[in-house]
Amino acid sequence: MIAELNVAGKKLKVDLSGGHDISIPVRRGTDSVEAFYIPHAEMKPFAAGSFIGSVNGGGACNCENILFNAHGNGTHTECVGHVSKEAHYLPNSLHQYFFLCQVLSINPIEQADGDRLIMPDQIPNSLETPALAIRTLPNASSKLTAHYSGSNPIYLHPDTALKIRELGVKHLLIDQPSVDREEDGGLLAAHKNYWNYPAAPRLDATITEFIYIPDQVEDGTYLLNLMVSGMESDAVPSKPVLYTIL
Repeated sequence: MIAELNVAGKKLKVDLSGGHDISIPVRRGTDSVEAFYIPHAEMKPFAAGSFIGSVNGGGACNCENILFNAHGNGTHTECVGHVSKEAHYLPNSLHQYFFLCQVLSINPIEQADGDRLIMPDQIPNSLETPALAIRTLPNASSKLTAHYSGSNPIYLHPDTALKIRELGVKHLLIDQPSVDREEDGGLLAAHKNYWNYPAAPRLDATITEFIYIPDQVEDGTYLLNLMVSGMESDAVPSKPVLYTIL
């Protein structure tokens, strides 16, 4: 299926039949990603009186209770409500779902203390897309099931987040559990720099973490469909899909 779009006065053709799903779903069991010591998601049949929400358990249908935490159980998209005292929820921050997106591969720079950071000079000085998806190198498929707790994963230098904001990026995606250091004393400096919080919060800006961009998706510009769950929370499970521009 080929769609013709008019974006900022430019006509683009996009192949909608072959999208690249760059999400990691919330999965059952321990063979799934986790971070920040958040327990794996649990799915259990709902039970009330004589009703059991399991066909295998004798019920008429399957009906599950799901216990999960968006921040540690898979791909999720978050708004400024993640760091603000004020209540802000993702459904109120995202009203458009298609964006041009630049995919950028970056080899983090190891610091003297062993931390691996994405530094400001690794981000281009100009970007023409409102969305930026960062793929860190090496790009092992183990990212799909990695247990990150206690491993001090790759993160953004706070000035990198500031630069990305100043470039006009409204939707930042990364294949790590967080744009900030795992243990940073509660500063969340990269998050706050990106959202410009508390000075002038960018209520319409989002961060999507825990993506995985397969190697066959080359660096370049794509059409991003950022699909999110309709849940009233600072972060919700999401499914970003990249479409090739012809």
